[in-house]
Amino acid sequence: MCLLLLFFFLMFPGTRAQQAFRTEPKNLTVRMGATAVLRCEVLRASGIVQWAKDGFLLGPERSLPGFPRYSMIGNPERGQYHLQIEDAQLEDDTQYECQVTSSESSSGIISRLAWLNVRIPPSKPYFDMDMSTPWEAGKKYTVTCVAPDAKPLAEITLYKDGVELTGAESFSTSGSKDKLLNAHAEVTYVFSCLPDSFSSPTCSISPSLSMFLVSLVFTPPVILGLERNKVKAERTLVLECVSYGGNPLATLHWTKNGEVLSMTWEEDVVAQKSSSILKLKITPADNQAELCCESSNLVSRSPLSVSRKITVLFEPAELTLSGSLTAIEGQELNLSCYTTSSNPPVDIRWWLGYKELNNTSVAMEEGDNGGMTTMSNMTHRVSREEHGLKLTCEAFNKGTHFSKTQSDELSVYYPPQKVWINAPPQDVPLRSGSTIHMVCFATGGNPKATLAWFKNGTAVTGALQQTSFDMGVARELVVVLTASDNMASYRCDATNKAKKTISAYTKLRVHFTPVSMKITAQQEVLRQGEALILECQAGSSSPMANISWILGPLRLQGVEEEPRDAEFGGISVHSSLSLNLTSQHHNQKVICQAYSHVLAEGTNTYYKLNVLYPPEFSPDQPTEVQVLEDDMAVVPLLVSANPEEVSCIWLHRREKLVKEEDYRYHWLDDHSLEIRNVSRNDAGVYAVKCENDEGANEISITLDVQYAPSVKAEKEPVFVNLGETADLICVADANPIIAGMFSWKWLGGEVVEMGEETQEDESGLLTIYNVTRAHAGSYECLANNGIEPPASAHIRLVVQFKPELRKGPQWRKVASRGDGTSTAEIVCQAEGVPRVDFFWEKSGVLMDFENPRYEEMIVREGSFHTSTVRVVNVSAVLDYAVFSCTARNSLGEDKLDIQLISTNHPDPPSSFRQVSVGHDSVTLEWIPGFNGGLQQRFRIRYCWDQSVSFLYVDVFPPSETTFTVTGLQPVTTYNFSVNALNAIGESEYADNNAVLTITTKGQFGIIFLMFCKLGGSGLTVYLTVVLTAVLGGLLVFNLIGCFFGLRWKKSVIPPCRSSQSTVGNSNKYESRERINAAAQRTLLVDSGSEADSNVYESYAEVGTGERRQRAESEKARQFMAVHQPQRDSDLPFELRGELV
Repeated sequence: MCLLLLFFFLMFPGTRAQQAFRTEPKNLTVRMGATAVLRCEVLRASGIVQWAKDGFLLGPERSLPGFPRYSMIGNPERGQYHLQIEDAQLEDDTQYECQVTSSESSSGIISRLAWLNVRIPPSKPYFDMDMSTPWEAGKKYTVTCVAPDAKPLAEITLYKDGVELTGAESFSTSGSKDKLLNAHAEVTYVFSCLPDSFSSPTCSISPSLSMFLVSLVFTPPVILGLERNKVKAERTLVLECVSYGGNPLATLHWTKNGEVLSMTWEEDVVAQKSSSILKLKITPADNQAELCCESSNLVSRSPLSVSRKITVLFEPAELTLSGSLTAIEGQELNLSCYTTSSNPPVDIRWWLGYKELNNTSVAMEEGDNGGMTTMSNMTHRVSREEHGLKLTCEAFNKGTHFSKTQSDELSVYYPPQKVWINAPPQDVPLRSGSTIHMVCFATGGNPKATLAWFKNGTAVTGALQQTSFDMGVARELVVVLTASDNMASYRCDATNKAKKTISAYTKLRVHFTPVSMKITAQQEVLRQGEALILECQAGSSSPMANISWILGPLRLQGVEEEPRDAEFGGISVHSSLSLNLTSQHHNQKVICQAYSHVLAEGTNTYYKLNVLYPPEFSPDQPTEVQVLEDDMAVVPLLVSANPEEVSCIWLHRREKLVKEEDYRYHWLDDHSLEIRNVSRNDAGVYAVKCENDEGANEISITLDVQYAPSVKAEKEPVFVNLGETADLICVADANPIIAGMFSWKWLGGEVVEMGEETQEDESGLLTIYNVTRAHAGSYECLANNGIEPPASAHIRLVVQFKPELRKGPQWRKVASRGDGTSTAEIVCQAEGVPRVDFFWEKSGVLMDFENPRYEEMIVREGSFHTSTVRVVNVSAVLDYAVFSCTARNSLGEDKLDIQLISTNHPDPPSSFRQVSVGHDSVTLEWIPGFNGGLQQRFRIRYCWDQSVSFLYVDVFPPSETTFTVTGLQPVTTYNFSVNALNAIGESEYADNNAVLTITTKGQFGIIFLMFCKLGGSGLTVYLTVVLTAVLGGLLVFNLIGCFFGLRWKKSVIPPCRSSQSTVGNSNKYESRERINAAAQRTLLVDSGSEADSNVYESYAEVGTGERRQRAESEKARQFMAVHQPQRDSDLPFELRGELV
């Protein structure tokens, strides 16, 4: 069955979060008696983990009931379910596997098979031979040694006098159990003499052979330590069995009544004796037991033995007092006292208090373990004075000084003495519905009385729990008075286990309203317009009640009849009422009320009117229902009729709605129409006609289906010429159409003027006046009428303009070697809409692209159009010329002259400016010039007023056009310049050798910016002071100090070095020209800006003619060349050349 369940779990797993084995069991070999542990660890265990032994499941509990030596160990929270087998035996030698059943999240898994191999040592070896015939010297004898029941097969080696016997033959046979093997070693030997036990003592035999060549003479054993045959139970006997003589010495074992107790003994070769010690704890079961010690050796034909029989003295294990110790006074008490088996038997006597009871009889019988049982029966008549005395049964034995008692308390029952009721006076009237408390008291009796209340002879179940006090008991009855309590008799009975009842009585007088109200109608069927006569009968009341009629808010007058006597001593009254019926009376209640002026309270009942009338629609019936599209529309129908079985027909657009024709239609129990997944086609007027058995009626209801907008562009894309007016229009389909439901959004990156938004019914308009190129792109029209989701449509505005060519420095020159092996690419890029076409001229002559040396490639990306003329095998004579590119579309054209020249040093950068400044760093930016047809890099030169030379920083990466110079001093004015270098040479400094003068920030955040430009008239200084801290007077003081310091510097201190340098003289430090000794020193200083940037400091002497030489360090000479952008498109957008 377990395997079937496992198969089921494996075949039908649930949703899988797969279990897996982290550790699977492996084959294991242990010795018999050792502890074996087969390991199993499960990842994400969600099923039941259990082990299977030879295919038999051991169970999921970790203690494995039924397998006391088996258990599952390990931490289950870590998925450890290792199988531990203690005291390994042969039966454990088999195959095992770890199994996990499937769960809702995973399929079941089964580990690989693991074999447990239990090694069994051999049992005591023995010699197998004929010992009945004496051996003779000179003859051959076969000696066989057997090592039984081993696993694996045991190995046997035979020795004589310490020397191994060779030539032994070995073989095996099956053992006493499956898997066990008997090992046999057989050798044939010729004895030259016989051992001492048979003949001449001159020949010695090896210890191994002396096991069977022994003397047959030894004495019977004796038992020491048992002087008397009578022994008390629970005593521990220490006995010794001794056997003398024999060759070999005797083996000893103890038995009790034939059952082996011990098989251990010791040998004393010197004293030629064997001895065995037996420790035996005496129990009653050992009474008359026979202890025997047997001795034998390998050559004895039968064992010798000695026996002793012992008598055990023991006391009864149990003393039992039986019978009931409770009785009613005057009754006889019959009790028994019984003792279990004892040796010798005991005597029994009885005590009541300190008085011995002699009315007894005794019987003895044979018991367990050869003892005797004793039974004593006692009879006694009880009185109430003996209540609570202790009754004792005593068992004793004078011979063994044994005594034991069993006691219990005597209970004598007697009836209560007095009972009375505390209740209201019988002549005072009580009000129906009020609550009264009546208490019953009882005193005396044993046990205390049990109180019970009765009303008119019937038991009352609602009494409170009985309570006790010193002299007796009390029980309270709480009564909520009703008409039935008027003149009712209440009784309280007091009883106990003495079985005698004492009672007390009282009566009540109660005023009550009518106990019943009933209305009957003379007609069975009520219809609109008919007259109805109702009769009201009020049941018994005391005093008499008056009847009135109520219908809704109206109080009606009926016709009264003569009153009559009724139950519970009250009076019954009767009244009738006539009523003209309308449909409004249907389901209304006509109330008949009987009122008692004495009690200022009344009782009422009602008659529910069931008036038949044709269908009528409620005044609250809606005539228009609004619903969202795709929702479920419920068109309520508030119709009432009686009978309520009304059939209604729904018409839409004069067609009857049938559920079978449209599964979306569903009619509710109240005839309301439910339309699932309502669509805009379901909108309109629905006519409903309802009828029943009393007539028909009809009504019209309008369904307004509202739905989220869908929107589309009236025209897409929209084309407009630059400077004209663009109208973007989107049209929405929605219900409702609301004002302000359209909004427009520009989907481009830059912010543009959106224009004027207007709405005309279901159309939204965006009008853009004086359109610019920035307006070109996609616009989103969003329509939202308050119903999710809003809809949107994209309209692309295409602004048409004539071509505009890129004309920055990088676009006007192209450099290439004119050696006839190089290739040059002349690029012309234009922006324009619509399509732009290109026309090329060389030196004013239209180019012929049929010439294989010239090839034109055109790439178009949106409004950008790029034409590339590839010149193969550039010739200085033929191709160094001006190439003219003309870009043309339907709106106009633009032209650019591009000069193809030889490679040269780069042009100087331009637009050299400051990006940011800190207290120890300045970030600079520039636009690169033409690279001369080679890879170019940039170098920044700077100095300050106290410096004796310029510092140079190589920009890294070389193609970067933004760089941060670090390691500067706070509140210090620096002059910065930048130029470009390539393999041929270097350019002049940017912006016509301009110097950018910047003052670093101070410690308190004061920034000074000065832009100095050297000209023919001198130094112009622009000072900007930004106050960013809030340290009041200190900041003002610093500001004034700096201001006057700069004024003094302007008038006294000249700029750190003249910036009037040219390519020919000021930047030739790369040529290593020796100018003076100071110029030969070049220091490499870490700028702290870029890891691979280098700063060079140049030293020069001041003379009549200022000369400078700059030496470049080894690291700067090994600068990696980086590709210089050939076009503005290779540069960041903000650094591209301007369009002219």
